[in-house]
Amino acid sequence: MEIETLDLRKISEPEVRAAATLVCANWTKPGRTVESMTADMLERWKAYDGPESQFPRSFMIREAGRAIAHATVEPRTIGTSAGDITVLALARVCTDPAVRGKHLGLAMARAAFELVDNGTFAFSLFQTTEPIKPFYDRLGAVAIENLCVNSTAENPTAPAFWSPVIMRYSAKPGWPS
Repeated sequence: MEIETLDLRKISEPEVRAAATLVCANWTKPGRTVESMTADMLERWKAYDGPESQFPRSFMIREAGRAIAHATVEPRTIGTSAGDITVLALARVCTDPAVRGKHLGLAMARAAFELVDNGTFAFSLFQTTEPIKPFYDRLGAVAIENLCVNSTAENPTAPAFWSPVIMRYSAKPGWPS
């Protein structure tokens, strides 16, 4: 199965709708609908003006025109004790329940992490749940203990992530303390 790379700056409405349908089927969230997620994704990255190599993208596998696996990667500049660094933010890694066991989630994560392995990003930073953590451990990601906050949020000292499991890929040295 072919992994498509979709440039989020130029993504079409049908491509976004396919991803949004799969994401919404995997994670229900108050107020999130296929329509609201489609509208957000169509506008969110139109004005991206960072490095070309770090453009925001989605990876997708389709079967008969329907998205069956998906992941989003976006550049995020974070403030650290070592100064600002731009990391790969990994999000929305999911597969259609009907195709689970075919390692499509693994293919999505590997496609994303290739952007770290090839030097486009120094690290990936993401959240996951305790039951899913071993999946990312096997890929070489490690849990971090750093305090992560969103300094632009209403409460700038509140945790930036909803999950207590925060991970980074790669495990190579250089992650700020």
